Amino acid sequence: METETQLATNPSPKRPDKKENKAKSPWATMIVQLIENKLSLIGLIIIICFLLLALLAPYLTPYSFAETNSAIRLLPPSGDHWFGTDDLGRDVFTRVAYGARISLLIGFFAVTGAMVVGTLLGLIAGFYGKWVDMLLSRVFDVMLAFPSILLAIAIVAILGPSLSNAMLAIAIINVPIFARLVRSKVISLKQEEFVMAARAQGMKNGRLLFHHILPNSMAPIIVQATLGFGVAIIEAAALGFLGMGASPPTPEWGKMLADSRGYIQNAYWSVLFPGLSIMLVVLGFNMIGDGLRDALDPKMKRK
Repeated sequence: METETQLATNPSPKRPDKKENKAKSPWATMIVQLIENKLSLIGLIIIICFLLLALLAPYLTPYSFAETNSAIRLLPPSGDHWFGTDDLGRDVFTRVAYGARISLLIGFFAVTGAMVVGTLLGLIAGFYGKWVDMLLSRVFDVMLAFPSILLAIAIVAILGPSLSNAMLAIAIINVPIFARLVRSKVISLKQEEFVMAARAQGMKNGRLLFHHILPNSMAPIIVQATLGFGVAIIEAAALGFLGMGASPPTPEWGKMLADSRGYIQNAYWSVLFPGLSIMLVVLGFNMIGDGLRDALDPKMKRK
């Protein structure tokens, strides 16, 4: 009787739903937090819009980015030419749309190259230490001692002005940033207990680096890559403005600014829209980078 009374007064708890027990993965949690962050969501929307602009450029405009027509030069924005025309009669919207392809490709390849090389060098310097760390660190210090844009100009001047050389130069000047970031993270991680336990089990250095240390170093690398994307686009635009990037008639935003700077008073639209595109893309990547930093590192989360 007592048992029946206890069961009646204290009914067995409901079994928890399977969905409630299923824990979210760190990446799923990061994506949710990134979307919930309003600023990072705005940045993501901006980048998606420019990606769509770059991919759908041939379908959004009937004009060619290289075709000139002196009869319609320096026309203001209208229904036929949404962003007006430049000094050679080319449609500015068409050139901005195709220029998005160039700028985003430069950012992708430059940041990817810098991230891969810088991560490998940072892993080696931080893990092995001693003279290896000292040698690589001094090389990074020398490269960081120069202003980045001046070092990029020097590299392009040696290799020759071209779009591929500009991407290579931007990748090289960003290698030390990733390398120093990864090096500092590796130095702190290799003293952790799980690394010491793996080493005690006889795990080889290569497996220890790529299966334990590198996965735990990915958070700052991802954040830096996102922020570096915007920086790479600015540096590419600077090289293009100086005539050391894409060659005409390639519609690169920096080159468009350089070609139109003499008409800023009479045809402001030829300068406004390429400059506005650079600003929005860089702003979008910075917003996403801030959101990723907050999602991946709760200690850095803004109040």
